[in-house]
Amino acid sequence: QVHLAESGGGLVQTGGSLRLSCAASGRTFSSYGVGWFRQAPGKEREFVAAIRWNGGSSYYTDSVKGRFTMSRDNAKNMVYLQMNSLKPEDTAVYYCAAKYIDSQDYNYWGQGTQVTVSS
Repeated sequence: QVHLAESGGGLVQTGGSLRLSCAASGRTFSSYGVGWFRQAPGKEREFVAAIRWNGGSSYYTDSVKGRFTMSRDNAKNMVYLQMNSLKPEDTAVYYCAAKYIDSQDYNYWGQGTQVTVSS
């Protein structure tokens, strides 16, 4: 089991950048894949990005490809989402989530961090 806590959200202008962090605690963090999700008011939660347990591969939803980059540092139990060229459409609460290497479901979730992008 792992506990996740996001940070780094805030208010930025269109075209600006933010780096979100997800701090993990618990056993064998390196055995978990991690994903980023976001949810705007009145909308469903959507997948943003994910990274494999070993950091070898990452995946992004089409709307953020080329702008967002996910990375992890297992030695520090940290996962990051670098967000560049931000758009108002990126405004949402961002969550990190983790799943064990053999699980298909994200079983562990952080509390979320607000990202607001102004026009």
